[in-house]
Amino acid sequence: MSKVTIVGCGAMGSVYAALMADAGHEVHAVTKWPDHAQAMNDKGLRVEGASGDRTVRLASVGTSTDGIGTSDLVIIATKAFDVDAAARSSTSLIGENTVVQTIQNGIGSPEVAAESIPSNRIAIGVVGGFGASMRGPGHAHHNGMEMIRFGALNGLPKDHLEASAEIWRSAGFTVALFEDVKQMVWEKFIMNVCFSGTTCSTGLTIGEVMANPHAWSVAEGCCREAIAVAKAAGITLDVGDPIEHVRKLGSKIPNAKPSMLLDYNLGRRGEVDAINGAVSRLAKPYSIATPINDTVVAIIKARESKFTD
Repeated sequence: MSKVTIVGCGAMGSVYAALMADAGHEVHAVTKWPDHAQAMNDKGLRVEGASGDRTVRLASVGTSTDGIGTSDLVIIATKAFDVDAAARSSTSLIGENTVVQTIQNGIGSPEVAAESIPSNRIAIGVVGGFGASMRGPGHAHHNGMEMIRFGALNGLPKDHLEASAEIWRSAGFTVALFEDVKQMVWEKFIMNVCFSGTTCSTGLTIGEVMANPHAWSVAEGCCREAIAVAKAAGITLDVGDPIEHVRKLGSKIPNAKPSMLLDYNLGRRGEVDAINGAVSRLAKPYSIATPINDTVVAIIKARESKFTD
């Protein structure tokens, strides 16, 4: 049994927490939502969907890392814009052999975490095909659990990386470890770019985007701009035809609403800067035009301008 702390126990973090606790690990959850924390403390954490239907009790649930102590595995599963605060709050959880996994959409979060956490403790995490959402406080749902990948950011010993992956495997997740972390990140990133901004700006599910020729033309255009940046940067995409790869992954979770759309529906800002906005930023050194991603970003920011959060 390992001691695991999940910092950012929202929809995705709840799936991780429930399956790991069900496998016998000591799991501590940190969430910024007091009602979610209260529900988990009162009734346990319920997760249903592709992994079954289970309600588990966690070792502790709270809105801060206070009192948790050193953990074997720390999973930072916050939104990209909350990683800095989450990393700073996680320093008390880190011991000599602790592995810290950053799992966010988009580009750049591990480097942000490394400003507070030693980079040789950090593993970059990429997950996809979950389609996770909150049904209510203390209750999460997910449509799948297709992709779980990890790689070292900078000097994390291989045996430590493998030990952290084994915690996931013991909880029923299929994990792949990568040496080429840029390839690992970008093979997921192009899917985020394809569907996140498009679903958020249209209100459609992933399956509806693929079925609608107007929405798909936007999604495919966003994706092709990202692929062009990857090519210019010399990043390997070992997925065959990248567009077909993205459509294949999307077809496995057609009813899913990516987190950017879920956040919008709840009146919260999403991660467009770390996803579609990242394509625009990363394209500039190569003088690659990204008009479709630029437009999607502008539309979403205009829609989010009424939010206070």
